[in-house]
Amino acid sequence: MKQGLKIAIGADHAGFDYKQALQEVLPAEGLKDFGTYSDSSADYPDFAHPVASAVESGQFDLGILVCGSANGVAITANKHQGIRAAICWNQELAQLARMHNNANIICIPARFITIDEARKIVDTFLSTDFEGGRHATRVGKIAC
Repeated sequence: MKQGLKIAIGADHAGFDYKQALQEVLPAEGLKDFGTYSDSSADYPDFAHPVASAVESGQFDLGILVCGSANGVAITANKHQGIRAAICWNQELAQLARMHNNANIICIPARFITIDEARKIVDTFLSTDFEGGRHATRVGKIAC
């Protein structure tokens, strides 16, 4: 992972354990946990919107969201104009999301991968740079 990144993280109840495990391997400096703070039932938009807003505003460089399938948090985060949230269930997708799509939030499907896989996927995402070039042209066409 690149030094000095400011990272916003959030999850619903299905992603709570993964969020906690990811925070154990992420640098505490520059990391903000937007909840949930337990495994009690919680609504994913309550955590996806604050993470997306924090990244969209530039307060944080990148975001991590976790829910059961990753679909709910991805759909919610992508409602924000400046967000490119990508569902990633392996390292190659995480790498391509950053390199080709300049994704700024990774969405992890807790019910479909192990915690160890999630750690590796997030590390890949946080360590990969956007390639720019022809990809910048494409990314520039995303906004409505």
